[in-house]
Formats: sequence, structure tokens, C-alpha cells
Amino acid sequence: MHFFYLDESGDTGANLQDAQQPIFVLAGLSVADKKWNNTKESLDRIISDYFNGNVPPGFEVHSNELLSPNGEGPFDGHPIQDRLQLVRDLLGLINELGHHVHFFALEKESLLNAECAFNTVYDSNHPYLLSFDYLITYMNWHVKENLGQSARGMIVLDEKEEHHESVEAIIQNRRFEVPNNQKVKWIVEFSYPIDSRKNPMIQLSDLVALCIRRFLEIEKGYKPNTPNVVKTFYAECFDTIDKRVKVGSSSSGKEGVLITSMTI
Repeated sequence: MHFFYLDESGDTGANLQDAQQPIFVLAGLSVADKKWNNTKESLDRIISDYFNGNVPPGFEVHSNELLSPNGEGPFDGHPIQDRLQLVRDLLGLINELGHHVHFFALEKESLLNAECAFNTVYDSNHPYLLSFDYLITYMNWHVKENLGQSARGMIVLDEKEEHHESVEAIIQNRRFEVPNNQKVKWIVEFSYPIDSRKNPMIQLSDLVALCIRRFLEIEKGYKPNTPNVVKTFYAECFDTIDKRVKVGSSSSGKEGVLITSMTI
């Protein structure tokens, strides 16, 4: 079994003109079942080393707290260089353990005048739902083409109550109601973690999504006053992530995509 984890950054619902968060990212880690325990053990070791063996009770990696200007929550007041190194160490696990990253990113305003040429069971102008539909297409392709004939995939996503009905409709539609060449056949299970915030792969996926979003906001010119040191850091993060993006020979085989304008 191959697990595909998903979390989002920049989700402001149907608001497509959010000046503070103009880019939406749905992203995550893909992990083979045999590598799950090693990843959890490595992550725990990195966190323990960061806190010198005194990890706060109930600690969870919240990327917004970790990467806030002065640190928040368990990172409140921690030196910025220490926190940035922790991010580097956590992202470094992806390459070290041979995981891959998948993401779909879009400039929200690109959906304002987009017209969908196909009937969909969801609002195709909604960033989260459009991204989810795209990524399950990729995941199905990836399992079929790259993981072996007997491989199957499972998607584990951070549950968002406001998207639950639409996500379920997309899953039903892509399994049973579309033409055969569009059906999801190699993803055999969809799941929500019992407590997503305590799932280490969801926490890493959250960090990946935030780093991608902040890099793209800088790269696309939305944050012109960003200090050079911050630009360099997020460019470094994106480079680390981008190296773990597997790209196929067709549009359905691209894990990492930024949509700036579209007709769907």
C-alpha cells in the first residue's frame, strides 16, 4: 500500500480575491507503507534533538507557529535561525528517506473568469475542490505507471468539514460515474486521520504546503517587500521540495503544477 497525504495552505474558501493569501496550495507527501515507521522515528528524533530531549507535552508541528516572525506556541521566542534549521531538517527527511511530494497550486484570481467545458459534481471555481480532483488523477496515474502492477494507493487527507460533501461526491464520481478512461481504479481507499494534527505525515504535508505557497507568493510578485534572506530561505525550501516531485510525460503525470490562467 502507498499512502498519499494531503493538506492545504491558503484556503480561504470561495474568496478568490484575497490579497493576503493570493495563492492556494494542496500538497503532501507520498509514503510507502514499509517506510512509515522509519519516517516517524526520524521525525521524532529531529524534534527531540531540537528541544534537547525535552519535547513539550502534546507537541505537534504547526508550520504557521514554526514559521511565524517571532515563533508561536512551543516556538515562542525561539531564535529564527534555530527554527529555520528545523524546517531544513524536516524537509530533508523527504529526500533522505526517498519519499515524493505532490502538489497543485494556483493563483486564485485565475478562477474568476474560468469556464469549465465539462460537467462536474463540484464547484470547479473552488480552489480546494479543483485541486483535489486534479491530484487524485495524478495519484491514480502514479500508482498505475510507477509503483508496480500489484500496487494500490490510499489517500489520507486532513478533514475539512466544509469540503466533506463535495470531496465525497468527487470520489464517488471518479470511481463510478465517469468514462472508463477517467475512472480512479488504483486508489482503493480514502481516509481521514482520527486526529490529523497528531499524524506526522499530515504535519509534514502542512509544512510542505506552506513553504510552497510562501515561495510562490514571493516568486509571482505578491510580496515585493520580502527581505532577501527570507526570499533565499523559501527558495531553498522549494528547491528541496521540487527535487522530490516526480514528473511524467503527460499533463496527467505532473505532480507539481502552478495554474496562473485556465480554461477547464
